[in-house]
Amino acid sequence: MGQGMIYTLYVGSHTDTLQHLSAVCPGMFIPLPTLQEACQKIEGIRERYDTMLLVEQTRAEEQCPELAELHKRFPRIYILLISSVAPIGEQRKSYLQSGVSNLIAPDVTAQRMKELGDFLHQRKMYKLQEFKQKYKDNLPHPFHLPLWKRCFDVAVSLGALLALSPLLIGTAIAIRLESKGPIIYSSKRVGTNYQIFDFLKFRSMYTNADRRLKELSALNQYAVNSQPVAQTTPMEMPQLTGDETDDTLLIGDDFVISEEEYTQQQRTKQANAFVKIENDPRVTRVGRFIRKYSIDELPQLINILKGDMSVVGNRPLPLYEAEQLTNDDDIERFLGPAGLTGLWQVEKRGGAGAMSAAERKQLDVRYAHEFSFAMDFKIILRTFTAFIQKENV
Repeated sequence: MGQGMIYTLYVGSHTDTLQHLSAVCPGMFIPLPTLQEACQKIEGIRERYDTMLLVEQTRAEEQCPELAELHKRFPRIYILLISSVAPIGEQRKSYLQSGVSNLIAPDVTAQRMKELGDFLHQRKMYKLQEFKQKYKDNLPHPFHLPLWKRCFDVAVSLGALLALSPLLIGTAIAIRLESKGPIIYSSKRVGTNYQIFDFLKFRSMYTNADRRLKELSALNQYAVNSQPVAQTTPMEMPQLTGDETDDTLLIGDDFVISEEEYTQQQRTKQANAFVKIENDPRVTRVGRFIRKYSIDELPQLINILKGDMSVVGNRPLPLYEAEQLTNDDDIERFLGPAGLTGLWQVEKRGGAGAMSAAERKQLDVRYAHEFSFAMDFKIILRTFTAFIQKENV
């Protein structure tokens, strides 16, 4: 997982194409019946630069307005059109203007999909470098962690790692025994001073999560028509620059609510989703347990020991979210420590998940200005209290 999980969303109605793509696409393959539901699914994906959307070509006059709206909301999603015949003339122009970046055949090879996955990784790495140069190097006054806070972080993280070592070792063994793959999962996050680092968690999903979705194919809830597919040569389309900006500000965090609970909320919203199940088969049995009790977060103690994070601070954000917080007001949240728990996580008696984006930003900025040993101690006590009360913090 060194390059991160690739998310492939597929919108189409041909059974043969769906089955073929589910076998050749890298990472997690998610079939969806409509572009509207694709939008809902994208909102729950943290790593936008690792996501591609495959859309079967139908009627350009119907698809292009929806694609244009989706591209406007999520300009970092890599959109590919699936067709055995490349559109020409006004149709081609319409698809390009709506955000489509490339075209693939319905029987695209696994090698070609791997190349596209590699391209997404390279695009993300380029964006990370660009992000560092554009924002981190231009901070008005970089934040320097006080000595007392660094000493506190080292003492707490080192003590916790030693005290919890039996639990950490046991969890690692359980993950390895249940499924193959890395024990630790990492993803890029943006913390203090726009510093980008590898955010660590215990792996809670199968590494072949996309293949396990195929077990649910019998639950297809929308009509499909199997049609033969033909080999074609993809047309060349310009690549996205990624310079566009989102209209919608999405401030989410993996630890406001559990991923399992968030997935359940999404299923409730998506009443007609392609796959509707009570227990997601992509999550391991060990994964469900460690998510329930937040054990999957314990590797972040290593992040704290390394100096990437503090015990208390503002939550480090995925790249696409951090990009939305670069104006003079929002930048102040990055001029404070990044942390495992923080002020807004314990506000409203653990109901931080119901906060608006503006409220969270205000609390982040407030903490960056006012943090102290006394405030940190109170937040830690409230975090433990909320955890014992089984609140979502």
